[in-house]
Amino acid sequence: MRILVTGGAGFIGSALVRRLVLQERAEAVLVVDKLTYAGERRSLRDCEGKPGFAFLQADIADAELMQSTMAEFRPEAVMHLAAESHVDRSIAGAAPFIHTNLVGTFSLLEAARSYWNGLDAAAKGAFRFLHISTDEVFGSLGATGYFTETTPYAPRSPYSASKAGSDHLVAAWHETYGLPTLVTNCSNNYGPYHFPEKLIPLTILNALEGKRLPVYGKGENVRDWLFVEDHVTALLTVLKGGRVGETYNVGGNAERQNIQVVRAICDSLDRLRPDPAGPRRRLIEFVADRPGHDARYAIDASKLRAELGWQPAESFETGLEKTIAWYLENGWWWQPLRERVYGGERLGLLPAGRPA
Repeated sequence: MRILVTGGAGFIGSALVRRLVLQERAEAVLVVDKLTYAGERRSLRDCEGKPGFAFLQADIADAELMQSTMAEFRPEAVMHLAAESHVDRSIAGAAPFIHTNLVGTFSLLEAARSYWNGLDAAAKGAFRFLHISTDEVFGSLGATGYFTETTPYAPRSPYSASKAGSDHLVAAWHETYGLPTLVTNCSNNYGPYHFPEKLIPLTILNALEGKRLPVYGKGENVRDWLFVEDHVTALLTVLKGGRVGETYNVGGNAERQNIQVVRAICDSLDRLRPDPAGPRRRLIEFVADRPGHDARYAIDASKLRAELGWQPAESFETGLEKTIAWYLENGWWWQPLRERVYGGERLGLLPAGRPA
């Protein structure tokens, strides 16, 4: 296939592109990425120069450029992953999230609709627009229950609100214009090439450097963890076999409290690379909670399993071991980011005097 991947230099996007180029041998893969702070061209190092691989640094909100790019590349599928994605950064400043996640998605949908309308009947029937979203659009769960594809939307942060809006845009472009869309909502991803502001890579790198390991509140917030390679497999499964107009939840069946995740990383690093100063659990420090911190996310992925046969290959334990091993072996990738882009400082704090 000829596949246009937006956000292909990001964490999940680059994992998808590496799979498409290096394993799936897609006919042509065009990555469109703005290369903001979390977009890292080096994540695609192994794809550079490979047959069919191309890269375009561009803003998906540039409507005219997206129109011309679609027309020139002539994709058979668009896999839309470009997004501002960090909750803490959205709290500190929501504007980039509105620009990329809402305006950018609108521009991309309009470009895809214009291109799709010009295709012949066979090509129109084969074309797919797959929008990759998050479980955070559903809000916060209590101690029991799971998010399903029919769970009402209840976003609680600027990030999740912008992603909820983008989901609704994609659904509307299918219902109104007939654009053959698919939507996936995934749980928290982890794995290699993960930008070091997120919990798992931040904890790994801080622990390696003997820095404090900040845990919000009491560390009791629960997330359902999904290994990124399992997510990529799910995305390709949905692209190839998903029913047009449908939404599919993707989850790792791996609920953990944040404090459990941090302790597991400490224990694994203590075994793989002992610290002469002592066990790394000593570095854990509980800090003021994130404003509006959702208590629990948990995905019911039974629809994807029943209809398309997907299920995660990695348990949380095996995926975490692979992730930690990758960071231990690939300082070439993360060390420049720690030095130049993000050194582990606290993000998302409200200005003094403003209530959470």
